[in-house]
Amino acid sequence: MVRLLKPLEYYQQKYGTWMWGLNKLYLLMEKQHNRGQEGAGLSCVKLQANPGEEYMFRERALGSGAITEIFSSVQAYFKDLTPEQLHDAEYAKTTLPFAGEIYMGHLRYSTTGKSGLQYVHPFLRRNNWRAKNLSMCGNFNMTNVDEIFGQITAAGQHPRKYADTYIILEQMGHRLDREVERLYNECVAEGLRGMDITNAIEQRIDMANVLRTSSKDWDGGYVMCGITGSGESFALRDPWGIRPAFWYKDDEVIVLASERPVIQTALNVPVDSIHELGRGEAVIVSKSGDMRLEQINPARTLKACSFERIYFSRGSDTDIYRERKKLGEELVDQVLAAVDNDVEHTVFSFIPNTAEVAFYGLLEGFDNYLNELKVKDIEKLGHCPDHNELEKILSRRIRSEKVAIKDIKLRTFIAEGNSRNDLAAHVYDITYGSLRPQVDNLVIIDDSIVRGTTLKQSIIGILDRLGPKKIVIVSSSPQVRYPDYYGIDMASLDQFIAFKAAISLLLKRGMTDVIREAYKKSLAQVGLPKEQIINHVKDIYTPFTDEEISEEMVRLLTPTGIKAEVVLVYQSIEGLHQACPEHPGDWYFSGDYPTPGGNKLVNKAFIDYIEKSEIL
Repeated sequence: MVRLLKPLEYYQQKYGTWMWGLNKLYLLMEKQHNRGQEGAGLSCVKLQANPGEEYMFRERALGSGAITEIFSSVQAYFKDLTPEQLHDAEYAKTTLPFAGEIYMGHLRYSTTGKSGLQYVHPFLRRNNWRAKNLSMCGNFNMTNVDEIFGQITAAGQHPRKYADTYIILEQMGHRLDREVERLYNECVAEGLRGMDITNAIEQRIDMANVLRTSSKDWDGGYVMCGITGSGESFALRDPWGIRPAFWYKDDEVIVLASERPVIQTALNVPVDSIHELGRGEAVIVSKSGDMRLEQINPARTLKACSFERIYFSRGSDTDIYRERKKLGEELVDQVLAAVDNDVEHTVFSFIPNTAEVAFYGLLEGFDNYLNELKVKDIEKLGHCPDHNELEKILSRRIRSEKVAIKDIKLRTFIAEGNSRNDLAAHVYDITYGSLRPQVDNLVIIDDSIVRGTTLKQSIIGILDRLGPKKIVIVSSSPQVRYPDYYGIDMASLDQFIAFKAAISLLLKRGMTDVIREAYKKSLAQVGLPKEQIINHVKDIYTPFTDEEISEEMVRLLTPTGIKAEVVLVYQSIEGLHQACPEHPGDWYFSGDYPTPGGNKLVNKAFIDYIEKSEIL
């Protein structure tokens, strides 16, 4: 969100264009375009518009080129202007679409499986009263959509779709209507009439009231961002701090984004001038541009998402970069054990591109380990070592190569079935000659292993062509065992390779009673209030060590005909918390969901899995 605090004429005079705010929004969106987004949208509110003139604008588009498309659509409104008109801020704000003071943009990364332009943010709710118009976007998933749906239908509303975005838009819109009506009655009682009522409502409206009454029952991870037609803007973070948000303010602009480095880059400001939005806290900006922080919901136990740090967020953030390096460094002992302490005959590499920073941390950890060995070996030589002895010790290096190269031109979605699998096998290329066949081990680090599909279809097979004695695949995150229900796209329960491995071990060892008992316990909780529900999917993993599950994963993922021994090494949950101490949300790995709705949904997923499968 970009909220200009000066008239458009100010930006025209200082920066040479009244489009300064629009240009900053474009830059913010492109700098946050670091994943496979499938759509984008923007909203704009014009604060100075006469009755009969449009004051709220929106553009949305689908596809990987959506950002370019929506901004091209906006620029198309300006292409026939004369140079004088284009540089006339007064003309722009009275005449041109998207020449406003408040901008809001969103990149859609689907977490629900629902697609199409109708699901691209921002959403828009229209009304003849400016203050009742609402545009919203957010990074979120709600786990209790059924409860919220029940509440608003009981109040007489009729949402057009059973989707959390639409339902929350209607819920907030309803509370906004009530707030405006409360103020209307207040103004009438004071004797105000006509446009005086409208102006008084727009000056007095308090989005904190709307946010409190709307969000008190929300169960989920979220950052909600919105603007009203009358010029109020806000952003609200969930009480557990699951999803991130950062804001910056100076005398020209207020900016909010879900990632800190994009604000640093777009505005060229120091990191310590950017603030994190607190748990349950909202940034609220009035029509007049006054900003305040408001505690909307009581802060709950901090459960900031660790997966944001491992993979999802932009790695150029100063803290995230340091944490990802630490995640790699934490793995040194486990990797040493996997290669039988034979560092001399081991080559280190990474799976492009998101694991690169963890790879640097792993290398740094091994450099430190090797330096300790060198010190000990020099000490053993006594006080007068000769040149050759010292040279032999000091010349030992950690060997690293860029072994895997991602071929970004390949698009496997264009093919079906077996032909798709054949294409998937070639998504990665290898650097031939980068290790000594049948002599060297190959250690290759990835940021996470969720489904394991790419490992099985592409990576293990193509790495085996190099002839390594052993392939050690390292995950900088722990075993991903449980789905996320708070806004990050994760596999369903039956697609997790860790879950498949645990089920496979139970079946192989004749322990189907464990599955049956977990199913019965889950079934017995159906219909209970979500606060009483316990996650019984944990019972599936309890009989086994992490190492046993990793070994079974290797069996399931290793294609036939692989000559090298394959080993999987995972980060420990303790190592994760050591590297990311301020982001303790680890439900993907531990099953300890931060909200009751997570337990409810994971049990439902398990029940659905059992009833669709033929295990019992």
